[in-house]
Amino acid sequence: MRIDSINPFNGQVVNCYETHKPDEVENIIRSVHLAWGNWRTISFTKRAELLNRTAGILRERKSELAMLMATEMGKPLKGGIAEVEKCADACEFYAKHTEDFLRDEIISTDASKSYVSFQPLGLILAVMPWNFPFWQVFRFLAPALMAGNCGILKHASNVFGCAVEIENIIRAAGFPENVFRTLLIPGSEVNPVIENGLVKAVTLTGSTEAGKKVAEKAGSLIKKTVLELGGSDAYVVLHDADLELAAETCVNSRLINSGQSCIAAKRFIVVKSVLEEFTDLFLKKMGSKIMGDPTDPTTDIGPQARTDLRNELHEQVKKSIEMSAKCLLGGFIPDGNNAFYPPTVLTGVKKGMPAYDEELFGPVAAIISAENESDAIKIANDSVFGLGAAIFSKDIARAETIAATQIEAGSCFVNAFVKSDQRLPFGGVKQSGYGRELSYYGIKEFVNIKTVYVK
Repeated sequence: MRIDSINPFNGQVVNCYETHKPDEVENIIRSVHLAWGNWRTISFTKRAELLNRTAGILRERKSELAMLMATEMGKPLKGGIAEVEKCADACEFYAKHTEDFLRDEIISTDASKSYVSFQPLGLILAVMPWNFPFWQVFRFLAPALMAGNCGILKHASNVFGCAVEIENIIRAAGFPENVFRTLLIPGSEVNPVIENGLVKAVTLTGSTEAGKKVAEKAGSLIKKTVLELGGSDAYVVLHDADLELAAETCVNSRLINSGQSCIAAKRFIVVKSVLEEFTDLFLKKMGSKIMGDPTDPTTDIGPQARTDLRNELHEQVKKSIEMSAKCLLGGFIPDGNNAFYPPTVLTGVKKGMPAYDEELFGPVAAIISAENESDAIKIANDSVFGLGAAIFSKDIARAETIAATQIEAGSCFVNAFVKSDQRLPFGGVKQSGYGRELSYYGIKEFVNIKTVYVK
């Protein structure tokens, strides 16, 4: 089977890839498993050396890799460069800290010696999305390799070029052959990989529906999974918020990666007393952003990754408008053989509308009016998703209490937009998934937390 990579800016074919046949997939899996037998014995010092070398290669090639992302999925260059830098940071973080993170923990019991040891599981399958084609992979790969696991990547079909380059980078850094490999297969062929007895666990970042399918298959085989799924992040603007800061932060978050981010702000829940002023500020800032060629360094918003995804987004907008939402900005498909969708602002958004209930994966903002603080919190939690959230208020202590104890999400930021950071755990609740990536917590998802007891 041949899969084409299509540039969403101009509709042209970037490259074409022959997918791996079933026997090739089987051989790759077997090769990675065999490589694990030796890799698991390599010292933390040697693993760290290789991962630091990987960080160096990423930084050396960041402009080239950003251009690849721009042509394969439309990411503006400045976003792509920042993404590659973040991957390098994660490599260096785990190179520095893993030995301490996975050090034996001595536990005092009636034994002469008892402790907890952290041992690698083996071959981990990563099913990754197109929106952050390097970061999503490296936030799994860096801790997995440092913990002594090996990895297999099944990347989204429209970013196979990125997938191939990640394998090339790992090889160029000097990692042993087959410690990490890429499978060029469509999503319909993931189940046989999960079923393979040499695959010990699966991590997936993607849609809730994709997560359900992978979790069902892996669960039937009693294989560990970590799922980071969709989100409809609520940004709550209280009556005492710094509205200039709130509007600027909310717009920047909504337009991260041209709006195609699971942790981008999507629902803006504003207390009624400041709704009009916030909306005016928000509109001005959304309208000032530059949409255009993702390879132009001045571009803020590139095309959506694929025309079918852009069209699905537009249908959600149209249906919300038909149900009485008002469109104050954007809301149309531009002319041309491309996947652009303009910054769009919907107001009067109510429960039952796609803009309220569903994830809008693109540069569309849903502004929702709340009567007061308690109503705003209720609306924020009135979602099947629970990935991230933010609170805006000048009363920092009050906002922190709300963030820590009242918002149902895997992370909640105060007067700032939600972002992932290798020093902090990242993940969701409800239909946004389970398990954590990054930090001390993330590296322990794919190890055997083993009790050792010596009488």
